[in-house]
Amino acid sequence: MLYGQNLIVSYDNHTVIRDLSHQIPEGKISVFIGTNGCGKSTLLKSLARQLQPAGGQIVLDGKAVHDYGSKEFARRLAMLSQSPVTPEGISVRQLVRYGRYPHRTFGRAWQERDEAAVETAMRLTRIDTFAEQAVETLSGGQRQRVWIAMALAQDTPYLLLDEPTTFLDLSYQIEILDLLQQLNRETGKTVVMVLHDLNLACRYADEIVVLHQGKIYAHGTPQEVMTIETIQTVFGLKSMIIADPVYGSPMCVPFGKT
Repeated sequence: MLYGQNLIVSYDNHTVIRDLSHQIPEGKISVFIGTNGCGKSTLLKSLARQLQPAGGQIVLDGKAVHDYGSKEFARRLAMLSQSPVTPEGISVRQLVRYGRYPHRTFGRAWQERDEAAVETAMRLTRIDTFAEQAVETLSGGQRQRVWIAMALAQDTPYLLLDEPTTFLDLSYQIEILDLLQQLNRETGKTVVMVLHDLNLACRYADEIVVLHQGKIYAHGTPQEVMTIETIQTVFGLKSMIIADPVYGSPMCVPFGKT
């Protein structure tokens, strides 16, 4: 299991997360939502041990995350940061192969299981047809699939993504989220991500975690969380909540500031 307990996280003496506790549901898709600066990305980075909490602890599979060695931790959890920088001139296959680094040890040659993990990740993300192309020549959606493939090649039970659809047009957003949902359903990976679009969060999440002023305001299924009161309190907007005519998930229709 992955959970945070009584977390306090600060930047430059400014506390962003205050006494927050939450357990991530295993084998599900969890989405963090909230306004800018509410602590969504901070919480995600803390879970991935990219930030050291000032208080509390984060536990993965019964062990505090900072007690793991770097490779041992990276064999359990993969983190895809927002807008990662692609090394110049690198091919798709080369970038995906980086995902196998946590499984390599000194003196161990590249093995069949490493190549199999890379090929599987490229096939699942449908990038195998352009595996030898330079990543920089690809479209935004294709590049994002390559980074996801690298995280998949890492072969971890937990996959964390910070705003994986940022800067992508709607068609690529749907493509990436469909892919992550498919991976979750087919492999059982626990997926945790930050999204800004409330309606897409409702469509794809099994659990939504609403952050407000550094704390969890609400968490549960989209039906439990996406309410008029939540939208008013957290986002300061008047709204209607209706059923998505295709998927049946809650759909927020905002119509003015409160």
